[in-house]
Amino acid sequence: MRVAIGSDHAGFGLKGELCTLLDELRVEYRDFGTYSDEPVDYPDFIAPVARAVARGNYELGVVIGGSGTGEAIVANKVRGIRCVQATNPVVARLAREHNDANVISFGARIVGTEVARACVREFLAGEFTGGRHVPRIEKIARIEAEEAGR
Repeated sequence: MRVAIGSDHAGFGLKGELCTLLDELRVEYRDFGTYSDEPVDYPDFIAPVARAVARGNYELGVVIGGSGTGEAIVANKVRGIRCVQATNPVVARLAREHNDANVISFGARIVGTEVARACVREFLAGEFTGGRHVPRIEKIARIEAEEAGR
């Protein structure tokens, strides 16, 4: 599995902790930045993560900011991305199982390191269960395509 990860300045510290987790799990990843806690604009670092996942260069993405909200919004603007803002491991797991989420977003000011680590573990281990959820994912894709054609 390959993971794309990126953050703004507020998420920089938590991103480092999550990169350490990915190293521990022996998961291949690319850090799309930012590379310091100097103020930056989060779309500049989150959009490349989402685009890399949408293109299929990475199976999953992790984006981090202060609240995680803006990061999720940016990721979800990229066609083919289903990003969930997770605040606990159950949300992270269900996002994969029920929503076929391919990007997870965290707020470094919202969740602590251990919660974020647990969420990433669940997210990486989760698999889309298909079944009754497939028509819903297809509907999301149709809405996305309709909006793109506007």
